[in-house]
Amino acid sequence: MSWAARNTEAPMHAPTIDLPLHSRLAEALEAALDSVEHSLGALGAALRERDAAAIERHAGELHRALAAAIQRLGQASRQPSGVPQALRLRMAAVGGQVAAQRENVARASAAIERGIEVLMPAAAPMAMYGQGGHSERSATS
Repeated sequence: MSWAARNTEAPMHAPTIDLPLHSRLAEALEAALDSVEHSLGALGAALRERDAAAIERHAGELHRALAAAIQRLGQASRQPSGVPQALRLRMAAVGGQVAAQRENVARASAAIERGIEVLMPAAAPMAMYGQGGHSERSATS
């Protein structure tokens, strides 16, 4: 049997590649950023659809994804090689997306509050004195 014929069979298991720590941390940070971007997109869609249950679910997912990304960023930044430039730029872009989403949520919240005020106006303050100058408060002491 020739060498080519003997080596056409697939190996039983793929060889494991031992990546340097900074590469593994960069990959973990990249995966965390992917998760944040996915959560931002899902939250944006839920906000556009005005789906309260989905908004709450995706906001929780975004919170967890952001916490994981910040943890990964901290780990990567403590390495001598630091955070790769491409990931720093991507993290800055994600930060801008988070700020924009926060602004969208604030606008939506303000619109809801205005709607509630129209539907349920604040109760008029209770008068302390009537037209004759007498107190209208109850005389319970």
